[in-house]
Amino acid sequence: MGITQEESLTLLQEEKWMALALEQAWLAQAIDEVPVGAVLVQDGKLIASAHNQPISTNDATAHAEIQLLRKAGKQLNNYRLPNTTLYVTLEPCMMCLGAMIHARISRVVFGAYDPKTGVCGSCEDLSNSDCINHSIELQGGILEADCKSILQAFFKNRRK
Repeated sequence: MGITQEESLTLLQEEKWMALALEQAWLAQAIDEVPVGAVLVQDGKLIASAHNQPISTNDATAHAEIQLLRKAGKQLNNYRLPNTTLYVTLEPCMMCLGAMIHARISRVVFGAYDPKTGVCGSCEDLSNSDCINHSIELQGGILEADCKSILQAFFKNRRK
């Protein structure tokens, strides 16, 4: 049984936003940062975009998702970001997921799974923890091969 037309259109939308997140990942790579990018969408409109910058800013918290939440908060004049979807090329770590919970992000869509530090199902699934007071809908694997490929190429090049 195939997918419905509605499911096909939804997948195309997801891929469109993830492609924009991938553009941000390329920007991170261009400045020798780990190539992770993110975008935030509300009501079908792009609110903000960002990429990893911990190395260039000497800030361990400058992950793509945190940079994105900072920009979006300023853009919307509110640290709470309900009814938004955050697209990120790599499964979030616990710091980023915690920030998304505090920001009240409604949905997180990620590309590549991260078996080492991903907390949305790979290494752990903190999204369903009893100590979490906000529920975030999660979806992984959107443009997974592309998201994984840019990371693998980056780290292969770093090991040379």
